[in-house]
Amino acid sequence: MADSRTPPEVDRAAASRRAVEVRRARAALKRDVSTRVVTPQELLRRAWADPASPAGTMRVTEFLTSIPAIGEGKRDRILSELGISPVKRLGGLGSRQRTVLLDFIDGRLPEAVARPGRSRLLVLAGPTAVGKGTVAAHIKEHHPEILLSVSATTRAPRPGEVHGEHYFFVDDAEFDRLVASGELLEWATVHNRHRYGTPKAPIDTALAEGRTVLLEIDLQGARQVRAAAPDATLIFLLPPSWDELVDRLVGRGTEDAEERARRLRTAKVELAAQGEFDYRVVNDDIARAAAEVATLAR
Repeated sequence: MADSRTPPEVDRAAASRRAVEVRRARAALKRDVSTRVVTPQELLRRAWADPASPAGTMRVTEFLTSIPAIGEGKRDRILSELGISPVKRLGGLGSRQRTVLLDFIDGRLPEAVARPGRSRLLVLAGPTAVGKGTVAAHIKEHHPEILLSVSATTRAPRPGEVHGEHYFFVDDAEFDRLVASGELLEWATVHNRHRYGTPKAPIDTALAEGRTVLLEIDLQGARQVRAAAPDATLIFLLPPSWDELVDRLVGRGTEDAEERARRLRTAKVELAAQGEFDYRVVNDDIARAAAEVATLAR
């Protein structure tokens, strides 16, 4: 006679599938923290909002070792100093433990805090393949009050691109002249191949007219704008997850395997710079992300 306390085979199989899904979700979260797609503070917020979620069921040991530069030895010393048992799960931490853990994380990796006195100059940057151009194009179409700056570039036009609308396509000699005459707000060599830069004159004119201007540029350019215009509003566009970013890059099909690998390495470095920005926006939906960027204009 079957033991009534033993769950049916179908229930055991379903429970096993759920357990595998939760483990995969926790593994994906750890990748997202290690690649800086999700900040440690954001993962803690998710864990404490829902202790039964993948974040909430993550052990504190897994959480700490997902943070770059924290290995097992350092992890154990941190837990000992904070008075937190290594068997604890994030969702099961008490109020004192949550406070000391969050204070430790904030001291090690402070999240970006928006500064007051921002201007109407918005800078949108982020890792390769995150969708900066798509979000910027949506803003251009649906938020006509915002001027999308047109960059100059030394690369050749792609099919469908129009000079003066998508880019100002110039040769190396003309780009050298723009740099030498100080006509660019920022410029950079992207992916070790072509140069891109932002002409100053149209931006100055639009800002003087009270318009909001959006620059869709790379990390190098954003840093130059921060130096040249400290009151600019810097916005970092994030992918929903590291796995999604990889899928987007591979799915584009415009680069070979070696180039994709190089760009993924670059993306990890770029993601680590998000703390330099005033705001972070997740590109999980183009229209939603574009609307959020648009609301950041004063």
